[in-house]
Amino acid sequence: MLLLAAALFVFLTVPLAAILLRSVDGREGDFVGLANFATYMASPGFARSVGNTLSFALLTTLITVPLAFGFAFAMQRACLPGRTLWRNIALIPILAPSLLPALSFLYLFGNQGWLNFMLAWFGLQSIYGLPGMVMSMTFASLPHAVMILMAALALSDARLYEAAESMGTSEVRKFVTITLPGAKYGLISATLVVFTMAVSEFGVPKVIGGNANVLALDIYKQVVGQQNFSIGAVVAVLLLIPALLAFAIDRVIQGRQKALLSARSVPYAPRPSRLRDALLLGYVLLLSLAMLAVMGMAVFGSFVQFWPYDLSFTLRHYVYGLQEAGIDNAYVNSLQMALATALLGTAVTFAGAYWIEKTGVNNVRGWRRLLPLVQGQALLPMAVPGMVLGIGYILFFNAPGNPLGFLYGTLSILVLSTIVHFYSSSHLTAVTALKNLDGEFEAVSASLKVPFYKTFWRVTVPVCLPAVLDIARYYFVNAMTTISAVVFLYGPQTTLASVSILQLDEAGALGAAAAMASLIVFTSAIVTGAFFVIEWWLVRRTQRWRDTARR
Repeated sequence: MLLLAAALFVFLTVPLAAILLRSVDGREGDFVGLANFATYMASPGFARSVGNTLSFALLTTLITVPLAFGFAFAMQRACLPGRTLWRNIALIPILAPSLLPALSFLYLFGNQGWLNFMLAWFGLQSIYGLPGMVMSMTFASLPHAVMILMAALALSDARLYEAAESMGTSEVRKFVTITLPGAKYGLISATLVVFTMAVSEFGVPKVIGGNANVLALDIYKQVVGQQNFSIGAVVAVLLLIPALLAFAIDRVIQGRQKALLSARSVPYAPRPSRLRDALLLGYVLLLSLAMLAVMGMAVFGSFVQFWPYDLSFTLRHYVYGLQEAGIDNAYVNSLQMALATALLGTAVTFAGAYWIEKTGVNNVRGWRRLLPLVQGQALLPMAVPGMVLGIGYILFFNAPGNPLGFLYGTLSILVLSTIVHFYSSSHLTAVTALKNLDGEFEAVSASLKVPFYKTFWRVTVPVCLPAVLDIARYYFVNAMTTISAVVFLYGPQTTLASVSILQLDEAGALGAAAAMASLIVFTSAIVTGAFFVIEWWLVRRTQRWRDTARR
């Protein structure tokens, strides 16, 4: 417990504190108070960056959440064929870095894009800037909103709908008075998640933002471009505020949420309706085709000679990206980092959750005071944008005299930052799985004088194996696709594939950038499929008790 608390303190709390301290220091390290904030806010670009950031986040949220709700409603409240297929298509963007949709929209609507003529239909002159950013971010954030809303619409009491039908209530009124109120907490959570993702997004504005500057780009320009860490820390603090507010609101909303199903409830099952099912199937098909087109455009662009003039097949973009551009080890670095993150992150996350939930620390007076602190630190990364965490790591680990400074610029710090960045969701997954396991297992083992580690290895891990594999898969995919935190931390020998996409795009090698993005997607898809196969095989060997229980 102390080790977990110390690790979260060193690798999360202290770097965030370093940002706050640096924001009130001058370039020479002297205390200047709020002068840095005043300097940045008085700059000509401040109001423009804030306005673009809020416009970008609000527009993305207003478009993404209704699209996701319609898709989730079709999946859960209609009788559609091939539901598993459509659901998997909706989740495909999770396997891709956020840079990929930006590259795809450049191929589709850029100056040489196939569909460039369509921009005039919507009164747009160029895809660069806010329009392209919103389109790309909508694609990147859609699966996250879909997952939340599908969970929100999965449970409902059929008796409410039966009562409404007996009273002759129309379908529209049932939707407004029953469906929407039942899904309101999911809608709020999805809204906050999408808004936070857009506010903290760096890759999309960097590739397709044009002259539309945002706060995340300001951090990058101040730290990497001007080496002005004090102003960079100021922007990081400002970027942290909306993320923390969204997180706090989400926590309050979840605390007020009540169960939709009681012991007397009847689970709702949709009944076939030709008109409704046909309309929703058309909507799902249209959205799925659009998502496949965006994903496929980047892959197609990576295999053509010279867009859009020579569309003959070639592998030269992959060769250039992996060898001639000097990024031959970036892909290998990403694989190593993702594997290490999956293995170490899963072990630390599950063991930490086990120590909190299953070792009786709640009943020990001395540990009760430490427990809320550890739980708060475990949830804090969910509210910290990757850009903020990255600059915090620079300021802390690169500080003179820091005994941990040897980590800076190594693959280890990339692994640690990625684990911390995605710790909260993994921790909640592990805690949820462990809460479903009765505490009597540990009590019986203790009464039989069985060591806790044997119970952990022989009972807890096998029973929670699906959750453990989900955590490992989550860490691996996010490690392959992340860019916001690691863009500050890589060294000459630890360049990652996701970072190389930025470098290739800046060099004007759009085809090679698309090739690296496609390579990440292929790798994530293959590893995800391998995880499903491993889970199927291990579950058959370790969880036959479930079949016995069903009988």
